[in-house]
Amino acid sequence: MELNPSQLQKLLAACIPAMLPVLVTGAPGIGKSDIVARAASDADHELLISHPVVEDPTDSKGLPFPSADGAHARFLPFGDLERALSARRPLVWFIDDLGQATPAVQAAKMQLLLARKIGEHVLPPHVTFVAATNRRIDNAGVSNILDPLKSRFATIVELTTSIKDWTRWAVATGQPPELIAFLRFRPDLLLSADRTREIENLPSPRSWGMVGKLSQVVPAELEHVAFAGAVGQGAATEFVAFKRLFRQMPSPDGVLAAPSTAPIPTDVAVQYGIVTALARLANANNFDRVMVYANRLHEAGLGEFAVLLVRDAVERDAAIASTPAFIVAQGGPIGAHIRGQ
Repeated sequence: MELNPSQLQKLLAACIPAMLPVLVTGAPGIGKSDIVARAASDADHELLISHPVVEDPTDSKGLPFPSADGAHARFLPFGDLERALSARRPLVWFIDDLGQATPAVQAAKMQLLLARKIGEHVLPPHVTFVAATNRRIDNAGVSNILDPLKSRFATIVELTTSIKDWTRWAVATGQPPELIAFLRFRPDLLLSADRTREIENLPSPRSWGMVGKLSQVVPAELEHVAFAGAVGQGAATEFVAFKRLFRQMPSPDGVLAAPSTAPIPTDVAVQYGIVTALARLANANNFDRVMVYANRLHEAGLGEFAVLLVRDAVERDAAIASTPAFIVAQGGPIGAHIRGQ
């Protein structure tokens, strides 16, 4: 069953407190680990991350050692197992890249997932499991997951990408406005369906996040080669061309200084750019001026862009929702668009 990031967040919010283990599959770099970490934080659980691809069965069973009388052996828990067994607070044990683990390591996880114990060691009742894996088609070293292990999970879901969820994350984390605007303009470049055995990257939410970081440190003359190393030649070429266009758009500061007379772009790419840049500058003190420009966009037949501007501004700064300008807007056509009317 496919879920977008928002749906997966809600599913984990329901399953984690109920102690129901979930297995999340999906392509590399689409945010599985980030979503699990956020879900654990939202549930006020500590997070323990294990990577079974670098484990052997003793990591899940403990090290055998002789008893004091030498008549028998016991297993001594260590590492992640010891931390889980000694957890005092609610804990999400996140098993990442499960599909890359050997069959022996996967088999060692079965008893932990279903019986919640391994040998004589019993997990505390406040430890719950979430696991993630790439798919066999992803060229990620996944061979298979044992059927008995799969059946230990309450549900198995596949995470898909969503430009809406990615832009919400990008706005909240302060990604460059030109990058947000570009992927809104070219949402099909968010995730590549291609696979390669060469040592090169392809577009994914993770690799676009790397482009955002590179944008802040790489000199202009090296942007193309650096971006190509993050998302591939084709996507990087388009983004660099978009950045040149972005730099030629009306100044966001100029728009805020004169929102009644500032030009409204006619190029769609620049329209995405200006509303994204304005939303980044919006705050409770200047939102009345932002709304002047947003209303002009709506009157010019660009209601979709006016809604993007208002939504991005509020998602970035929740205090804007309490301003008189925002409250008034809710009773107008932009508010009706936001409510889907």
